[in-house]
Amino acid sequence: MEGTPRVLVTEPLHPEGLDLLRRETVVDISLNPSPEELVHLIPAYHALIVRSGTKVTREVIEAGRQLRVIARAGVGVDNVDIASATRQGILVVNTPEGSTVAAAEHTMALLLALARRIPAACASLAQGKWERERFVGTELYGKTLGIVGLGKIGGEVARRALVFGMRVLAYDPYISEDRAKRIGAELVGWEEILARSDFLTLHVPLTHQTRRLLNREALAKMKPGAYLINCARGGIVDEEVLLEFLDRGHLQGAALDVFEREPPSDSPLVGHPRVVATPHLGASTEEAQRAISLEVSRQVLAALRGLPVKGAVNAPALPEEAWQRLEPFLELSRQLGALAGNLVDGQIEGIELVYEGEISKEPSAPLASSFLAGFLQATSAEPMNLISAPILAKERGLEVREARRETSEDFTALIQARIVYRRREPHEENPRGGLLVLGGTVFGRKEPRITHVGEYRLDLSPAPHMLFIWNMDRPGMIGKVGSILGELQVNIAGMTVGRVMPGGVALMVLSTDSPVPPEAVMRIRSVEGIFGVRAVELGK
Repeated sequence: MEGTPRVLVTEPLHPEGLDLLRRETVVDISLNPSPEELVHLIPAYHALIVRSGTKVTREVIEAGRQLRVIARAGVGVDNVDIASATRQGILVVNTPEGSTVAAAEHTMALLLALARRIPAACASLAQGKWERERFVGTELYGKTLGIVGLGKIGGEVARRALVFGMRVLAYDPYISEDRAKRIGAELVGWEEILARSDFLTLHVPLTHQTRRLLNREALAKMKPGAYLINCARGGIVDEEVLLEFLDRGHLQGAALDVFEREPPSDSPLVGHPRVVATPHLGASTEEAQRAISLEVSRQVLAALRGLPVKGAVNAPALPEEAWQRLEPFLELSRQLGALAGNLVDGQIEGIELVYEGEISKEPSAPLASSFLAGFLQATSAEPMNLISAPILAKERGLEVREARRETSEDFTALIQARIVYRRREPHEENPRGGLLVLGGTVFGRKEPRITHVGEYRLDLSPAPHMLFIWNMDRPGMIGKVGSILGELQVNIAGMTVGRVMPGGVALMVLSTDSPVPPEAVMRIRSVEGIFGVRAVELGK
């Protein structure tokens, strides 16, 4: 299996995801390696899949000389040194979708367990006691739930809380009031959500901005007798101060699924009479584990192929809806870049991407990165992605200029690439250099098409193996080319022809089932009436 990508998995992953990976990669499982063991193991691998327990440090990343992608099977990536990975051009991905429902439901379970004191009542009953008066709870109906972080999980918690008749407040400086209203939440400031919430639940990632977000000052501003729920990440709450506020009775209770150190074997919060604690179970459902496993495996395979990855953490951050609109155009942009990389024969002097029609309204940074990934792939043995391509382009002094046009002459959306280059062998008619213009669109929101190559208009479905031939537009040319390919056992899968005027120079593009060998290119080039031949490999 020489040349097959190798994937290292260091924490348990659902079998269906492993089976998916094994179709295209070699998968090795080494559970819970120490940092020193991981540094020793990682040089042999192209991809690393972890959960929350594996620390992917700068030393690990620098030792991973073949690493293309680090994948977190879950949401939080605070155990990965993202800055080091980005500097190395390594894609970091997570799986924000798979555990959304599971995490929201676990939050509601903890909310109810706190309100009705269920764990303590259960333990009391197991001891043979019948203490109904001791375990009088509080209703959720009519109470105010404050949600810090109204992303996917926070939004799902809000929807469920509304069904219980709760008032929902939200604090999230990165969402609009319109989104909050659509969910049914009232967007408020930081101090207001602390002061008004009967229950406060956290759904933010652990970053330098959110570490100890619930510190002494914040906890002091919480409503006396309120409850705190943390199913997000350990470290967002100052656990020592939380313990103090629980002991003083300022907070009625807390529910914790995550801790700053896991497992929290010596934490006085575990077993505290006002605390409901679970061992990081937010994503621990059969359905979530299967979904996470399949999602992380698909992302790893896409990254290894050099394709756009929606869950990229160190790629441009976009809403899911934007990724869905962009996805087919990202593939189109990559193919335009790959085609340009195959057809340009000289020193690049400038690249311009023009977005026309509907695509002009979308974020363009991922499109430019995808174009560069395809373009640079022609000169790289390693698959390019949205992270490594811009870094390598910058090192090479390549810059992409961008322009937008609200309308397109022929299509609802069009991407045009203009590449100016200095020819390696100057032509008499243009001794200084050349200009390659490519255009492409997407049919049916899913099928990329090359619409322009230079002055030629085409309806070309990109294929992994193609042959571009510039020839006199006269009878017999297609037959001569076909005969040569047939003699060399190259099967033609499709053909597209473009011309400017009858009898002039035409462009013939053949897609083939296998790469066109150099011998075929040489023989076709020698045919009278053929002016140029280029074998093109776009890859998968």
